[in-house]
Amino acid sequence: MSRTILDVHVLQTVPPSNLNRDDTGAPKTAVYGGVKRSRVSSQAWKRATRLAFDALLDPQELGTRTKRVAELIAARIRELDPSVEEVEALALAAETVQTATGSKIEVPKRKADAAKKKGDKEPAPESAYLMFLSARQRDGLAELALEGREDIKAFLKEKENKARAKSVADTRHSVDIALFGRMVADGADVNVDAAAQVAHAISVHAVENESDYYTAVDDRNPEEDTGAGMIGTVEFNSATLYRYAAVDVDLLRRNLGEGLREDEPVTEPLRRAVEAFVRGFVESLPTGKINTFGNHTLPDAVVVKLRDSRPISFVGAFEEPVTAGAGHVAEASARLADHVSQVERAYGAEDGVDTWVVHVGERTAKLSGLGPVVSLPELVSQVGAAVAQRQAPTA
Repeated sequence: MSRTILDVHVLQTVPPSNLNRDDTGAPKTAVYGGVKRSRVSSQAWKRATRLAFDALLDPQELGTRTKRVAELIAARIRELDPSVEEVEALALAAETVQTATGSKIEVPKRKADAAKKKGDKEPAPESAYLMFLSARQRDGLAELALEGREDIKAFLKEKENKARAKSVADTRHSVDIALFGRMVADGADVNVDAAAQVAHAISVHAVENESDYYTAVDDRNPEEDTGAGMIGTVEFNSATLYRYAAVDVDLLRRNLGEGLREDEPVTEPLRRAVEAFVRGFVESLPTGKINTFGNHTLPDAVVVKLRDSRPISFVGAFEEPVTAGAGHVAEASARLADHVSQVERAYGAEDGVDTWVVHVGERTAKLSGLGPVVSLPELVSQVGAAVAQRQAPTA
């Protein structure tokens, strides 16, 4: 059966940096091809991509992931009906979220005890774990809570209303939920399978972490005191990274469901989601130690492929680590260009594939043989249009 799969391949050079730390504060690493590589976890780049959506999409198309979901819905309840007091709104929200998702909502004991000791008011209830709901889902749950305001527990015990609550939480997903999924441990029926898969970024070459010894001077030190006010160390490395992500466009469309507006084509929400993902993933950067290193780079090259079969990562091009010559980018680009052609030829994966290439300078020029060379804005709009065309209803 024909599918629509979007593959995004990125080569990006990052100077001394610590994008993603382990539990000791050192940059994360992984062994691949028998040598240590720099690594940036998929979770770090997913979050960076999700944060980039704030500048790319309407807030109504996005979700919020928080334990304090009852607070969010309570605020919406009070916007819809200002006569509802805060305490009542929180109770209505908590009961409705519990019914809709199966997640228990209560005030954490440690926070309640701390509030009592300080004489503060009782803190807001929280879910047992992070809850991911779209703006439209939160609005729908707030409206349902108000409908059952008179006796919310009895209202939600009714079979029809309970089903409505679950339906509200499991439809009209935001773009970020549709792409990255949602797991609700106590309510598997409202789980969402992720349409996007993001690989751990790894360096195309071997790395060794380095350590920077630094000192800070106390501005109020007396002249005779020449010692540092603080000393410390921070670990870092520099790397040319291979980054990869895949999107199951068919699943993304199913996850998104109906559009925001009745007057727009059914493929329009999908087009916006795909364009936001491509741009957000390509241009985003995890912010670990960003103030320390200022490592604000953009990719050296981007290759996007739209397939009708299955996702294909080309990380195998770098199983043998690139060795330092005149840098790593030129050899990495040549390796990637050769590997892509060889893999697609060997597996007959050339048919039904659209390809776009963004590359910077002569070092990455060999990648231009893979497909049309475009700017990133052109790539984003052309990929979005191609997805919409492939997914358009047939007469």
